[in-house]
Amino acid sequence: MQKNFNAVVVVEGKDDTIRLKQFFPGIETVETNGSAVSDAVLAKLKKLAQNREIIVLTDPDVNGERIRRLVTKAVPSAKQAFITRDEGRPEKAGSLGVEHASKAALERALSDLHEVAPKPGIDYDDYLDLGLALGGHSRKLREAVGIKLGIGYANSKRFYERLRTFGISLEELEKAVKEAENGQADSHR
Repeated sequence: MQKNFNAVVVVEGKDDTIRLKQFFPGIETVETNGSAVSDAVLAKLKKLAQNREIIVLTDPDVNGERIRRLVTKAVPSAKQAFITRDEGRPEKAGSLGVEHASKAALERALSDLHEVAPKPGIDYDDYLDLGLALGGHSRKLREAVGIKLGIGYANSKRFYERLRTFGISLEELEKAVKEAENGQADSHR
């Protein structure tokens, strides 16, 4: 991560900012202060987006997804960075969060950005056929595929939307599913 990092990173709170500044001292953040993102924060992000790149890096949980949707709706050009649930897990009891991620996880997330660029290619029947919804192991498969594609975990409906939003092709998805299934099979031996 370079010191002249021009992007502004949207995070949930001050602990996330502290963690990022610990590893990337020159980084600038905007804190949403929870999942009820204020109109003032959204207005600030819209203004910043006129001259700066906006990156959304939220916790891998329901509130993080809500914030991501609100910010992306206000600033469609915002790029998306994801940490996995494992990367955001605290060493002791507590909730998942960016504030618990390692330097390596944060570097990976901030260098593997996704842009909203919808492309047709995956229809819902393909999604179902690949076992990503309505199956006994669909949740675990979505989590593994999300890690392979670097787009994080989401429930069935949101994961499908995310695949389409980021323009993941059917071929990319099929490859990730195959790799995830092989990885799961390997871990069960």
